[in-house]
This record gives sequence, structure tokens and C-alpha cells, in this order.
Amino acid sequence: MVGILRPTAAFILPSSKSYHVKTQQPRLLKLESTQSTISSNEDLLPGIEAIRSQNHDLCEKLETLTKQPYFRLYTVDMLASCEYIPQELTECYSETCEIYPIDEEDIPQDIRRVDALEHDFEIDGWARWDMPTDDYYDIFQFPEEYTGYDGNEVWRFVHDRICFEGYQYDDDHWKADYNKAVSGLHSMISAQIVRGIQKRVESGEGFTEEEKWTDPEIEFRRRLSPNGETTLAIENLYFCYMLCLTAASKARDRLLEDCNSGKINSEAAKELRPILDSPLLLDQGVEAASRKLHDHAVKDSDSKGALWEARMRTRELLRIMNCVQCNKCRFHGKIGSMGFSTALQILVGRSGEGGDAKRIHRVELAALMTTLYKFSRAVETCQEYLK
Repeated sequence: MVGILRPTAAFILPSSKSYHVKTQQPRLLKLESTQSTISSNEDLLPGIEAIRSQNHDLCEKLETLTKQPYFRLYTVDMLASCEYIPQELTECYSETCEIYPIDEEDIPQDIRRVDALEHDFEIDGWARWDMPTDDYYDIFQFPEEYTGYDGNEVWRFVHDRICFEGYQYDDDHWKADYNKAVSGLHSMISAQIVRGIQKRVESGEGFTEEEKWTDPEIEFRRRLSPNGETTLAIENLYFCYMLCLTAASKARDRLLEDCNSGKINSEAAKELRPILDSPLLLDQGVEAASRKLHDHAVKDSDSKGALWEARMRTRELLRIMNCVQCNKCRFHGKIGSMGFSTALQILVGRSGEGGDAKRIHRVELAALMTTLYKFSRAVETCQEYLK
């Protein structure tokens, strides 16, 4: 849901035009295990291979984790106005787009209390979440699905205005890395669309006459395959997933501290601890993406001095979500973009050397782990289609 994330079964590009990060035509390398050209960067191949071989187990654990209230409940402003794109004020045109808040008695008081107390922000920080309200929404009750929503204008704005212009795929600069990560978010949502279409086919639910995308194989080839619209779409997916994995690793001590103190309840802590011990969170190959981003961010004074631009653009990434007119898509788009911003906040911070995980809020930690699951599931989908 975000020239950004490609839509969770919700943000959908209607044409053959690709809005991913601009690429040159680099030399493609093969992963023998998949026989698919998914990476042009030798530095990323060990991490990609580690994810390919170990992701399934982590995905199952993350799925269980995101059923816990701490990681599945979010207060979101579903009525915020769009500030960037002229729009008609219309309701969701389909029941598949709509979501409803959960009953007040189902909201754990400790979550409500923490969210209210933690709602401070830095005026030029990485993100600002919606003001807490009495309305909480449940990602388990309203999961990502194929809604048929056309988010073309939102996608165009993100890729044209939020990404950095003038940087090619393999430029030696953190702005190129940023574009690549945003393209990876886009790829993640593309994979969710394919998964949603496949689920619709398997259920026999069928499609309406207005829905243009009804064949998951065709959509995978168009959106994600090495011969599709964006040659390196899957590599970008892995790149951003690696950033999120490393951010979760760097937040490990903070998360364990919250488990030990009871801030994360015992049931959720029981599910979280094995995830924090996952080999993928400590794999040197997986850390290659964050090392590349770090080295580019601190390589000279000009790079360090311009990092505020990444913070400002990432804040706008969250705000452009208010232009999404499918409520389910808006909901998941905000969570995904918050997870992305939290990863960058931890990995980059203000100086390029990283931020203090102890200052991360409950909603940011929850969004990071939920977004990690979104990426893990997207990788699973891509691996199925690459077999």
C-alpha cells in the first residue's frame, strides 16, 4: 500500500508501466538453488541464500506472533484527509475495502495506556504515528486481502516525489539505497497482491467484472519476475527485508527487556523469544544490506549532513497513506510504512550510526515485527512462484 510499498492486496498498478526505482541493465547473477536471476549484487547473494533456506521457519513463527494483541492492535486515524492528491471524498466502493474498530472491551488496558503515554515525537524525527483514540483495529480480524483497489496515483506520487531523483540502482550513495529499499516495499506489496489473487482463485470466490487482475501467474511475471517490468524487483524485496531483519536484531535487547519487565505480556514474550534467536537475525550475509546503507550514510560530511532528507521523506511516506481510499489498504499501508521507518530509525538514526532502540515506542516495535512478517510471507510467495 504505498512508490513505496506495492499494495498489499490492495495497492494495485493498473497499467504496464513500472514505478519501481529506476534501474540500469546490470549483469545478472544466478542463484543455483532457484535457477532464477534475482540479484545483480554479489554482496547480497549470501544473505539472499540464507533467507531462501531459513525463511519458512521464521515465517511460521512470525505468523503466530502477529496473532498476539501487542503486535496486532493499532489505533489508526481512518478519517484523516489527503494533503497531496486532489480527490473526491468517497466511501470504500467495496465491502472488501472496509474495516471496523474492535469492541472497546477487547482492547487491553496496558496497550491503551502505553500508547497514550508514548505519543511524543521529534519535530524532525523519522515518523509520527496517528494520535491514539478509542478506535483500535485488528490485523487478524482484517488481514491483507485482494481488494481490487487501484492505488495508481498514490504509487506515482511516492516514486516521483518521495524517492530521490537522479540516482541509479547501483550508485554509491545512501539515496540510491533508500530508493532501492522503497522499491523493496513496493515488491513486498506486489507479492501480497499475487498471494491474494491466488487465494481468491483457490477459494472459488471469483472476481467482479471491474477487477482487471485475475491470474496470479501473469501478475507475478509482470510485477516481480526477472523478465517483468522491474528486473530487480525480487532483489529489492530481499534488500529491504534484510534491513528489517537487521533492525529487529539491533532491537533485540530492548524487546527482551520488555519481555522480562512484563511490558510485553508473557504469552507474547513466549512467541517472541524464539524469533529473536533466529539465525537470520544474526547472519552476516543478511547484514550486508545494512552495512551498505551505513557505509554510504557516513562516508563523508555531505552524506551525513543530508540524512535529514531521509527522515522528512519517510515521514511523508506515512502521510501519503491518508490518500489511500481503500480503508483496509490504508490500514496496512500505514503499518508497513511505520515498520519501514522504524527500521531506518534504528539502522540510520540522525548521524548514520544508528538510533537508540530504547526510545522506540510500542507501536513502532509492533509495526516493525508485523512488517517483518509481511516481508517473510512475501518471500515465501516469491519462492513458490520461482520453483
